[in-house]
Amino acid sequence: MGHWFYRNITEPGKLPMLLALAAFVVTFGVTRAITRLIRAGRGPFRNIRPGGLHIHHVVPGVILTIVGGFGAVGSGRHGIAAAVFAVVFGMGAGLVLDEFALILHLDDVYWSESGRKSVEVVVLTAALMTLVLAGFSPLGVNDVSPEERHDRGSFITTIAINFCFVLVALFKGKVRLSVLGTFVPFVALFGAVRLARPGSPWARRFYRKRPKARARASLRAFRHDRRWSSPRRRLQDWIGGAPDKLPVRRP
Repeated sequence: MGHWFYRNITEPGKLPMLLALAAFVVTFGVTRAITRLIRAGRGPFRNIRPGGLHIHHVVPGVILTIVGGFGAVGSGRHGIAAAVFAVVFGMGAGLVLDEFALILHLDDVYWSESGRKSVEVVVLTAALMTLVLAGFSPLGVNDVSPEERHDRGSFITTIAINFCFVLVALFKGKVRLSVLGTFVPFVALFGAVRLARPGSPWARRFYRKRPKARARASLRAFRHDRRWSSPRRRLQDWIGGAPDKLPVRRP
């Protein structure tokens, strides 16, 4: 295991990426746990309000991201400095993307329905970082035998083909299936060959003059959302916390 880790992670310079990914995921998890405790009024944690101004954690996140990013650029891919700055960058990115919805809407929508976008972006980012980290490449690895080079070449070819399926599924509006397809090879193929979702770039481009295809796509999307919306919401609530319920307006 140690030999494999050195040849595929340390030697190619992927250790900073691994540390950044770990720091990113841990920071997001800890941040969500703390914010849920603050929301519930439990524990010693409180919102930071110097002078009555609420300091969102995206602010220290931006600072950590800048420090870690510039430090990583200047330190290369090897050494203690590279590892330290990678951790700093991962922590900053976790704090920033945890409030992605706030940046997108320029409003405090953390506990609203719009705030779910932050969870989706964090999951997508972690998936893409894992995909890059898991990619075996002969570049940067010394003394690669012909058999190993062939295996690595086959792996890269598989990743490239799967990436094409991911792009087609994404173009058809199957975002979540595309994210899952980055982890599990050829899962995105199901999204690539099935009907596109209404309003997706694929539907606007290819279904414009096909009313039957538009009707079938709308019906399939309705059935899919009715079946999977509840389990998906429960999973999002488990990861990031349930959003606030809007007050019922009485006539």
